[in-house]
Amino acid sequence: MGVDVVTEIDIARTRAVVAEFACDPDNATWWYENIESVRWRTARPLSAGTELEFVARFLGRTLAYTYEVREHVAGERLVMHTAQGPFPMETTYVFEDAEGGTRMVLRNRGEPGGFAKLGAPLMERAMRRANRADLRRLKAILEAR
Repeated sequence: MGVDVVTEIDIARTRAVVAEFACDPDNATWWYENIESVRWRTARPLSAGTELEFVARFLGRTLAYTYEVREHVAGERLVMHTAQGPFPMETTYVFEDAEGGTRMVLRNRGEPGGFAKLGAPLMERAMRRANRADLRRLKAILEAR
């Protein structure tokens, strides 16, 4: 059983402002509660092929994983996948114009292997809760500016 979690939120800021902040890996620890650190493995700027090391706490465990950027269209879309980590995961951000601002869609999908497969339903529920909270935090940060 795979994991596929889609969450979205409307933010009262322009698409350019929301996308620039959300797609900057250096801001991840501000709005993702579970992310403890991010380290660039490749040179800036963010583009297809960029590699980023993340350390996060999730379900009581510390996870270290490397994301590789597959696609980055400024102001529109960011797609990253784990090049190394606990299980294959793809994260996608999509930014759309919405009445009064921007709609951000956050999607995490992957296929846990081995023993982790048994916990996929629990993992999906926990990811959905965490993603909703993270998007609310992002909204609060950006709308306070």
